[in-house]
Amino acid sequence: MNADQKIIRLKRGKEESLLRRHPWVFSGAIASMPDDLEEGDTVTVVDSEGNVMGTGHFQIGSIAVRILEFDSSELPEDFFYHRLESAMELRRQLGLIREDNNCYRLVHGEGDFLPGLIVDIYGDTAVMQAHSAGMHFARRAIADALTRLSGAGIRNVYYKSETTLPYKAALDPENEYLIGSFDGNLALENGLQFNIDWLKGQKTGFFVDQRENRALLEKFAKGKRVLNMFCYTGGFSVYAMRGGAVSVDSVDSSSKATMLTDANMELNFPGDTRHKTFDTDAFKFLAEMEKDAYDLIILDPPAFAKRRSAIANGLKGYRRLNTKAFEKIRSGGILFTFSCSQAITREMFRMAVFSAAVKAGRKVRILHQLSQPADHPIDIAHPEGEYLKGLVLEVE
Repeated sequence: MNADQKIIRLKRGKEESLLRRHPWVFSGAIASMPDDLEEGDTVTVVDSEGNVMGTGHFQIGSIAVRILEFDSSELPEDFFYHRLESAMELRRQLGLIREDNNCYRLVHGEGDFLPGLIVDIYGDTAVMQAHSAGMHFARRAIADALTRLSGAGIRNVYYKSETTLPYKAALDPENEYLIGSFDGNLALENGLQFNIDWLKGQKTGFFVDQRENRALLEKFAKGKRVLNMFCYTGGFSVYAMRGGAVSVDSVDSSSKATMLTDANMELNFPGDTRHKTFDTDAFKFLAEMEKDAYDLIILDPPAFAKRRSAIANGLKGYRRLNTKAFEKIRSGGILFTFSCSQAITREMFRMAVFSAAVKAGRKVRILHQLSQPADHPIDIAHPEGEYLKGLVLEVE
């Protein structure tokens, strides 16, 4: 270590999680740190005896350091390029880069050993989100590295972190193109076309984490009357149409979302009258719709519990939502139901859904238990990276 390095020393025994390769250092584990430490600084973490544990980004808050490189007092040369190239190689192995598919997640934070960073690819555009001050300060180096990835064909890098960075950091970020500019927003997913609104849409513009689950839904859709709640850009609806559904109704409280859904339908099925959109509250729609009107229902709501303090209310919301769906779906119908709340465990969600089935008086069987796809990997030392869980249920 050199004299200019900023060193954080841990309390005795607090290095255990780092020895297990969990990448977070909590503020309560810290014995001392420099007085001049600033948010986003690159720091070296040592144990109480001075042994180097790793190097990472410092941040004010409960999670004080996110480790980028274990057992080292500095980051390797061209660190971001090599980490990104490794992430790209995994996506190549997964077969995600094909003529009929050019949208996927390239970086999933801790799951790709880049905590605090999300990168989604849509054709030749990379949409980057920073969830830590350190990644915000490194954004231009990351953007440069993205354009150098072999065979990736990334020409544009859009930075979209106005709503994802910690508010305490007072970074005042701007959503902007770091490299390139807007040159179209169409992307292909399993041969289907989608308009991706990364400028103003939710997250990075599209929920790529549901790709495999949408493909599964397609196999169930033939001959079904389908209801897609919280449709957003209509991903599940478009797959249901290709799967041969006799009708597809898409519901979202946002008129902008239903406009995007209609646009994506027109891209793939111009003039097809099987599809309708409804701008209304999901609970209101479920309460007022006729019983047995649908053979297949998709419930993919936004996170009902974004933090641990909201778990109780979140579970109440999942029970209420699923109860209504169970009450209304026809006998023999199929329910795809999801939670993207990281604070809600798989077992919590499953129990909430089972409670809803009991309350509705329906017999239910699990056909599939769903999760996030392989381009959203989970570091085995960081189980917090698992957030998406779902069930495919047959309702008698």
